[in-house]
Amino acid sequence: MAPIKEAPRTCFIVKEHDHYLCAQGKVIPFKKIFLDSRTKTKKKSYRASSKICKGCPLRETCLGKVNEKQFSVTYYRDEYERNIARVQSPQGRYMKGKRQSTVEPVFGTLTQFMGLRKINTIGIKQANKVMHLSAIAYNLKKYLKFEQKRSNSEAGQFAFKFLVKSVVQGAFSVLLKHPKLTLQY
Repeated sequence: MAPIKEAPRTCFIVKEHDHYLCAQGKVIPFKKIFLDSRTKTKKKSYRASSKICKGCPLRETCLGKVNEKQFSVTYYRDEYERNIARVQSPQGRYMKGKRQSTVEPVFGTLTQFMGLRKINTIGIKQANKVMHLSAIAYNLKKYLKFEQKRSNSEAGQFAFKFLVKSVVQGAFSVLLKHPKLTLQY
């Protein structure tokens, strides 16, 4: 999860009035909402006038070379805080562990060992097809590694692997011949 763009550590938020208080207790009011040109995200700008900081004993350490205190924080601060609380709750920690043990190893195998670092298709529908085919390939590879306990003879194991291989080839040939299926690379 991306960190929240925070205000300086010397400032404290007063949510009821939507302003910050500096270390000396001066108000740094909300000025405007703007779109950050670099990251294309909504932000809230807070700026104190130069008159407020004029006789402050912390002026040199707080401001540096500028004349007024100004900073911006993300517009979605409440949503970030709500999500952080949700992730840090007992159910959130449980779900994170569940995801790390079930879903992420599959994506790691697909990206590192099966060549799915990039999906070279146009559109969500095409990317969805690629992901479905990748999931089929992953499951079949896993299924082929699975040893059947019932067949003790080499002939039985060979026949089973041949059956799975023929089913896979048949399924892929049907998928590729389907008139509405177009893979664009």
